[in-house]
Amino acid sequence: MGKIKITASVASQVMLSDGVYSMWIDAREITDQSMPGQFISVYTGDSSKLLPRPISICETDREKGLLRIVYRIAGKGTDEFSRYQAGDPVIIMGPLGNGFPLKAGNSGKKALLIGGGIGIPPMLELAKNLTCTKQMVLGYRDELFLNEEFLPYGDTFLATESGTAGTKGNVMDAIREHGLQSDVIFACGPTPMLKSLRAYALEHHIECYLSLEEKMACGIGACLACVCKSSEKDDHSMVHNKRVCKDGPVFKAEEVEF
Repeated sequence: MGKIKITASVASQVMLSDGVYSMWIDAREITDQSMPGQFISVYTGDSSKLLPRPISICETDREKGLLRIVYRIAGKGTDEFSRYQAGDPVIIMGPLGNGFPLKAGNSGKKALLIGGGIGIPPMLELAKNLTCTKQMVLGYRDELFLNEEFLPYGDTFLATESGTAGTKGNVMDAIREHGLQSDVIFACGPTPMLKSLRAYALEHHIECYLSLEEKMACGIGACLACVCKSSEKDDHSMVHNKRVCKDGPVFKAEEVEF
């Protein structure tokens, strides 16, 4: 069916940590189609704010027709979302973008799932859907969220910049400290983290998929506001760019440059 825009309803919402919220949305039409790594666009109720906010799908419950987003307040739009309560309407469009290739993590392989900051939420749905052996590495500034929800799916390692939990430092520090090995890497997080992981994967000849975080406008590939530098020419613009919202947000490490 492809992407659709609907007025859904909030099923529930809770605060996970300071400024980080978890919202379940009743949106069966989108939930039934979504894949790990895809996102939705969430529209505010303020007519002066025309552009939606892109937010990764954290989790789905196909039986109940629910999808979950976990987001951090970053401006007026997300601040508005944080005040929504069960039963409130919410306009969303999705599922958008290309998700993680599940076949890359098939049975018999060992995968590293790496999330940094607000790049952690989409890794939860991926952890639920991969059939291989999984190791999760989650990076935070200080306050933790979602980490305990990864525990049923494999060994989970933490890194905090403040040193309050797990390895003091970043996800690469945790990988080295624990001597983690893998056949494939899946990652989502800030650009410096993805840049380091790309270099690490290429150096060690590890298959690697990166979900890029970029500011977006339209969310459907029309406006070119979220392009990233690519190794090959984009068929749409005929330059070395890829549209994160349309061609991504998930790319093979060799496809993008930082």
